[in-house]
Amino acid sequence: MLQFTHKGLRAAVVTAALVAASACNSLLSVDNPGRVPDDQLGDPALAPALEAGAIQTLQCGAVNYAATAGMLSGEYWSANGFVNNHPWEWRGVVQIKGEPGSCTYNRNSTFMGFYTPLQQARFQLEDVFTRVEKFTDAQVPTRAKILTEMRAYAGYAYLLLGEGMCQMTVDRGPVMTRAETFTLAEQRFTDAITRATAINDASLLNMALVGRARARLDLGNLSGAAADANLVPSTFVRNAEFSETAQQRENRVYDLTIRGEFLSVAPAYQGLTVNGVADPRVKVTNTGRIAADNVTPLWLQQKFAGNAAGAVSLPIASWAEAQLIYAEAVGGQLGLDAINRVRAASSIAPLVMDPSDANAFETAVLEERRRQLFSEGQRYGDMLRKNLPFQTGTNRKGQTYSNLTCVPLPDVETLNNPNLGS
Repeated sequence: MLQFTHKGLRAAVVTAALVAASACNSLLSVDNPGRVPDDQLGDPALAPALEAGAIQTLQCGAVNYAATAGMLSGEYWSANGFVNNHPWEWRGVVQIKGEPGSCTYNRNSTFMGFYTPLQQARFQLEDVFTRVEKFTDAQVPTRAKILTEMRAYAGYAYLLLGEGMCQMTVDRGPVMTRAETFTLAEQRFTDAITRATAINDASLLNMALVGRARARLDLGNLSGAAADANLVPSTFVRNAEFSETAQQRENRVYDLTIRGEFLSVAPAYQGLTVNGVADPRVKVTNTGRIAADNVTPLWLQQKFAGNAAGAVSLPIASWAEAQLIYAEAVGGQLGLDAINRVRAASSIAPLVMDPSDANAFETAVLEERRRQLFSEGQRYGDMLRKNLPFQTGTNRKGQTYSNLTCVPLPDVETLNNPNLGS
């Protein structure tokens, strides 16, 4: 049950985070203190482990969101016959409501979904913030940075839930609209911006600026989105980190595509070119084979090919995304200039068009986003935000696409939340 205020679940979630933290590397490298009762989590010495665990859960939620949103938006086709996978392509309502997702998976896992991982991340990030805020800087020397991180990453938990879900609820509370969820995300990002400025942490500051610009774009605050996005420097990218130390720490997009061949790049993303030259932003390979479902031609993404171990990164926030937010928000010649700065970064010829044609410009910037942000989970949000058409009819397997667009609250929430009718 998603009873995130329950003490027992709090202990279980935090214990899982501590275990996950032991598998982290880089900024998430900490010692694993083992199973810790909830009433002992007031020990300031555990703050780094709690920090790492909360961030890892958000990264799990983000990569599960990217993979799942990729199927819902038509970036990927199901290339297998597993019943917990292919309904996400044809958007089976009953099946999707029964699959809230999980961070407990391995290389052979084919289930999808992002609700539970992102809700767990949201809870942990808020919980760690509350705990660490009570400590002093002397007790936790990195206290200011931890608090900033918790706010910035919590902003993304709310943001992704708002973009993917039809409606939301927090801690078994009442139903929230998507706009209310985006507002919570904006508030978390605003706090993170203030804190990151105070501690002079450029990476967290830019992460929060991109996040707030995205939340403001979702809310229709174009001037605010443009102002934030324009502050992000051209060298910036903040990645989710993955490694091979544990299968639950691997990049799941990599595992579902290159390693497992469970997903195939859909035709709309095959062989894309710019002026007759292959578009380097949408790297895909035709294997020349039919996938394990004996129906789907197997095309594999190469954006997250990385090394042989698959320990590759997924952008959470980047300058390229910020520029495309700015382009959409301001339009006109300034918007076209932003598009061409992003194209230049990939050595792509500039886009030539009349930027005064508002409809044509909107089409162009959405196409740039579709390509630049391929397989990062952003196309799904764009389709919902702009009311773009979803696939209809019958797919190659004879399965009929439903009229589902956004993801409804899962059964595990509606059956256990007293504020929701069953």
